[in-house]
Amino acid sequence: MAIDKETVRKVAHLARIAEPEERLEPLAQELSTILGWIEQLNEVDIEGVDAMASTVDVRQPMREDVVTDGYTGGGQPDNVVANAPKTEDHFFVVPRVVE
Repeated sequence: MAIDKETVRKVAHLARIAEPEERLEPLAQELSTILGWIEQLNEVDIEGVDAMASTVDVRQPMREDVVTDGYTGGGQPDNVVANAPKTEDHFFVVPRVVE
């Protein structure tokens, strides 16, 4: 499948991508090359070949939903802020960003 300059212009417009006129023809050639590779992949016989990996229908392990006091290690606020450059009453102190 070949992509022409007008198709690239239309897709760029729909995607709100500003492309200079001199880039449209090279982009059309690059996209046509990519689609050619995809067409080659469609010709490969995969009958009887099992998928190597898939993220479809994979169940993720669930953890128990436990309410804690919010501190790592359960009640150790000093450990949470130990590496902070500045703290106050177990809170991080950061510069004001809104006046």
